[in-house]
Amino acid sequence: LEDKQKNGVKWSFLEHKGPVFAAPYESLPKNVIFFYNGQTMKLSEVAEQIAGLYAKMLDHDYTKKKIFNKNFFEDWRASMTDEERKVITDLSKCNFKQLHAYFMDLAEKNRNRTKEEKLELKEKNEALLKEFGFCTIDGRKEKISNFKIKPPGLFLGRGEHPKMGKLKRRVQPEDIIINCSKTSTIPVAPPGHKWKEIRHDNNVTWLASWTENVQHQVKYIMLHSSSKLQGEKDLQKYETIRKLHQKIDEIREKYQTDLKSKEMKIKQRAVALYFIDKLALRPGNQKDEDQADTVGCCSLRCEHIELHEEKDGKYYVVVFDFLGKDSIRYYNEVPVEKRVFKNLRLFMENKKKGDDLFDKLNTQILNKYLNDLMKGLTA
Repeated sequence: LEDKQKNGVKWSFLEHKGPVFAAPYESLPKNVIFFYNGQTMKLSEVAEQIAGLYAKMLDHDYTKKKIFNKNFFEDWRASMTDEERKVITDLSKCNFKQLHAYFMDLAEKNRNRTKEEKLELKEKNEALLKEFGFCTIDGRKEKISNFKIKPPGLFLGRGEHPKMGKLKRRVQPEDIIINCSKTSTIPVAPPGHKWKEIRHDNNVTWLASWTENVQHQVKYIMLHSSSKLQGEKDLQKYETIRKLHQKIDEIREKYQTDLKSKEMKIKQRAVALYFIDKLALRPGNQKDEDQADTVGCCSLRCEHIELHEEKDGKYYVVVFDFLGKDSIRYYNEVPVEKRVFKNLRLFMENKKKGDDLFDKLNTQILNKYLNDLMKGLTA
């Protein structure tokens, strides 16, 4: 069992119970009232549930943001009945205050649970963990990291994300792909439902997957980090780092030589590697318009850097100013080698502020080059 499987095969036998879905929605008490334009209005269950998600956030800065409110209102109205949609046409006329007060009160009650209530909740969670929180893989019992699927919510994103406020809809069994071995007991879908698909792919380690509706990213239920397979993945990363330590001088010599190349794409690759090496910049991918405008090295635009032959007593200074991962501002004033500075000036010639700095380069090109230098190496 301890022998490593070959040809990408990760397991021979995999059995689990599938995911735990979020609890069904509980309607608001009759004395908790929603008002529209000063008038009481009874909402359908779906519209009420989504209104509640917004009401919970009333005291949050997000509900003061124009894009958040616009996205929320569009998705909320799309979920309404025709009658509700005819009446509710302006978010500013909606009064969620009673809903907000109800949820705040509920949160306070949950925080002040009695000893007995806390014990009951703990026992319930332990029972769920026992039944759904473990899988059997090649004769071993392994822990699962995230077997519970989150309830519906409003998408927040990071920084000024253009999709903030959109509805993260309830994940249903019909969205879920189950992965297990053919000879295992297939997980049973909840009553009245069926799985989207059953797969038997032993080249992957995930147990279930689905595509979330806001950014259309695939989400996975995975093995816990303490599992044998996850440990092997980490070992591979450490092995790559060990090999890089032996190869790094050769890679640095190569990009130093390439800084002098007459070919533009080789020059650009060399400067990008110089930045990634010296400043630990993330490589960065091109973004669609509906994604947050965060950048990394390869997706830098001319507006993100300034060149100063002399600044504060230092020579050949590059000033970086852009939004990096998680929309966190990266600001740095860095003296660079003269050759790097001259190349950057060349890259910016006849370009506008919004143009790509490295117009002959992307992360795929960079990673292929690095993988050719050392198998498994990426930026």
